[in-house]
Amino acid sequence: MARIKDVIGFIIFVCFYMLLFCTLPVQAEIKAGEELVLEKYEKALVLEVNDASSTPEAQESMFTEQIVKVKVMSGKYKGKVMEARNSLSGSKGWDLEVKPGDKVVLYMTEENGKLAEVYIADMARSSYLGYLALFFILSLVVIGGIKGFKSLVALGFTILGIYKILLPALMQGYSPVLVTVLVLIGVTFLTMFIIGGISRKSVAATLGTAGGVIVAGLIAMYIGDLAHLTGYATEESRMLLYVDNFEVDMKGLLFAGIIIGALGAVMDVAMSIASAVDEIKRANPGLAKAQLIGAGMNVGRDIMGTMANTLILAYTGGALPLLLLFIAYNTPGIRIFNAEMIATEIVRALAGSIGLIFCVPLTAFLAGILAKEEKTVSYGKEF
Repeated sequence: MARIKDVIGFIIFVCFYMLLFCTLPVQAEIKAGEELVLEKYEKALVLEVNDASSTPEAQESMFTEQIVKVKVMSGKYKGKVMEARNSLSGSKGWDLEVKPGDKVVLYMTEENGKLAEVYIADMARSSYLGYLALFFILSLVVIGGIKGFKSLVALGFTILGIYKILLPALMQGYSPVLVTVLVLIGVTFLTMFIIGGISRKSVAATLGTAGGVIVAGLIAMYIGDLAHLTGYATEESRMLLYVDNFEVDMKGLLFAGIIIGALGAVMDVAMSIASAVDEIKRANPGLAKAQLIGAGMNVGRDIMGTMANTLILAYTGGALPLLLLFIAYNTPGIRIFNAEMIATEIVRALAGSIGLIFCVPLTAFLAGILAKEEKTVSYGKEF
């Protein structure tokens, strides 16, 4: 009976998610008018690299160019050997230093169907990322077994929700916070019920996650307004101003990012507490609600410190080059902590940590109440 409920619940949530997917635009249309120039990116293998030389055009811009012989590995020109330009500025960290055997990404333009220009745009990295992803999948399935496979399925729905629903909806101008909350609710429900099945444990973990994320979002929005955070602290956010036919609430986008960043850690804590309470209740069915809630709180307190550290360290790691830059130039503390970029990261880390902290008592309370109300205590039979 429990397995039938699991299957029915899974189908319901998948249908809900696909309905949401179908009702939102999948991608934004970009009208190019009567443009005759076609731009494309293709992979290529470097065969030969010539010494950098200065062309008249490059001299005016203080650039030199390498002529690189490459073999195209994808697209219309696959298998063809051609020459590509590699612009060099002499600045370490900006130039692409290529050598024979390297895989690169080519930027190619066609005018009236004929190849016009070929430049080296970047190093080709996707294949190596694919190897890493494959190792991650194998590790998850081999070590995690059926639970690992379920986690992989849940991760797939999370990626689907972000790239097929959330991002296209933001491109269409929907409210960032509202769309993010709706998508994350779907992601959380699917993740919890795929991994934990349709059970009181999953309900407690889902509601605890929602409560923690809502707290994080509300605090971030309140402090963000007081601190005059605009959402334009990074170069990427400012570049969005120059995207044609695209308008978005940047402050809302900032808060949406904070909510997304907090979800993973809060979800982890909520499921850990709910699972611990469920196991304790199964081992000792005679425990009272208060005892189950207390057990959940004890587990949550142990997790709380390490998970708060996880969030702080994650955001610190992302800002490490910036922090070193401040130290290298002896930037005074008043300048550092009042810079919008740093203030944004502090709000992001602390708001997420506060949401995680509030998730603990909420999940422990819900898990204790729901576990005690469960009618049967045998494994595999929920509700």
